[in-house]
Amino acid sequence: MLGTMMSIAREEGVTALWKGIIPGFHRQCLYGGLRVGLYEPVKALFVFVGDATLMNKILAALTTGVIAIAVANPTDLVKVRLQADGKSTAVKRHYSGALNAYATIVRQEGIGALWTGLGPNMARNALINAAELASYDQFKQMFLGLPGFTDNVYTHLLAGLGAGIFAVCIGSPVDVVKSRMMGDSTYRSTFDCFAKTLKNDGLAAFYKGFIANFCRVGSWNVIMFLTLEQVRSFFQ
Repeated sequence: MLGTMMSIAREEGVTALWKGIIPGFHRQCLYGGLRVGLYEPVKALFVFVGDATLMNKILAALTTGVIAIAVANPTDLVKVRLQADGKSTAVKRHYSGALNAYATIVRQEGIGALWTGLGPNMARNALINAAELASYDQFKQMFLGLPGFTDNVYTHLLAGLGAGIFAVCIGSPVDVVKSRMMGDSTYRSTFDCFAKTLKNDGLAAFYKGFIANFCRVGSWNVIMFLTLEQVRSFFQ
């Protein structure tokens, strides 16, 4: 991971490490807002009697993950393409920015191209959303049931870290397939991409970038859930 970061910084400049940050903001506003904001009301729909079970939490998170990425897929596509458009890549699209990328994709490939990779993206985000939100909910409930734990920052931090580890382990294979499909339009389907990756690169290919992914998802979950809990307490 560090070698890759140094190579990108050396060949393309330090700012290249932040390529795709604008569509990244677009994605988090849409995808993050919908998946987190809808989770509690959707979870309530699945609860008929008593408290929410683990299955209720998983179903709610799967549902909000699918809804959110169906709306936000174009932002994910543009983010991946901007990040992949480096000096050493075989296909250079030369987008000047996020808005130019949206416009160029629609003009050259049609508006439907903005939803390229929607299948694996739905699978990936539904799984990861369930792994993050449902596991955070469950970890937090478990910690609060242990002696010495209260609903404070330390409990939120541990539950967020547990959710991040779980999400990376579950989501890495579909993450690899999603990124490959969005970066290369020659794959015919999700299964075609999965089969070719397995045949050409082996099973280990589905966990390429695991450490970098964990650094990103683990830190992201801790920060997101800590922030979310503070916002909740502020408005309660």
